[in-house]
Amino acid sequence: MSATAVRRTVLAASAAALTLLATACGGSGDADKAAEGKGEGSPAAAAPAAKALTAAELEKAALAQSDVKSGKVTAKVPAGDDLAADKVTADNAACLPLARAEAAVAQGEPASTAKRSWLGTPKKPAPGTKPEDMLMAALDVNKTLIGLGSYDGGAAEDALKGLTTAAQKCAGGFTATIDGEKTKFLKVATAAAPQGGDEGVAVNLTMAADEGVQAPVKIVVVRKGATVATFTTINMAAMSAGKDYQVPADVIAAQVAKLG
Repeated sequence: MSATAVRRTVLAASAAALTLLATACGGSGDADKAAEGKGEGSPAAAAPAAKALTAAELEKAALAQSDVKSGKVTAKVPAGDDLAADKVTADNAACLPLARAEAAVAQGEPASTAKRSWLGTPKKPAPGTKPEDMLMAALDVNKTLIGLGSYDGGAAEDALKGLTTAAQKCAGGFTATIDGEKTKFLKVATAAAPQGGDEGVAVNLTMAADEGVQAPVKIVVVRKGATVATFTTINMAAMSAGKDYQVPADVIAAQVAKLG
């Protein structure tokens, strides 16, 4: 996710804070649910290659507002969040799959693609909360870009394998250029992906941020048949403090379930 996309997240959260300021009352909104479950680290036994979904089928299978209990789903993502593959590069070619995943750009050459964005709901402030505190609290929301790519033959399996290999080769970090902006990642680590797909992996990137802060960026990739779903999640409040945060497991589960 480029620096431009991060700034848009701040603006969106700020707008949410202003809305809450105008309608402030007690209580709180739904918090993001906790996160990464244990996944199946390897594909199931060999089976006939699944057929890629058409563009229309993939759009139908993409996350919709009615599929989630909280947050906002955007079906038509802004141009800065919908980058072409040639807008994403890495200083080390072996790390390109990671750069693509970070920007929610499909791996390889998919037959069809779709993209969605989900923004969590900020907690409502207590009565009397200062505007500046409300604004900071509004930044404590997850934004997840969801990139779907459907592939012919065994290309979906290859896409996931390529990403896992890249995570191993680039554990010591890499530099990505995303939409013309360079971002340095200090390290890469993998973890188990949530259940529900045929195979998957979670990749945790550590980004070099301002003032020496090491900001986490969370990526979850799940394959279901011939389709690969990439979920890239940021949380500005946590990232600015260099603190860990959880991915929206319910949103990921909802999208994976729609893939069949």
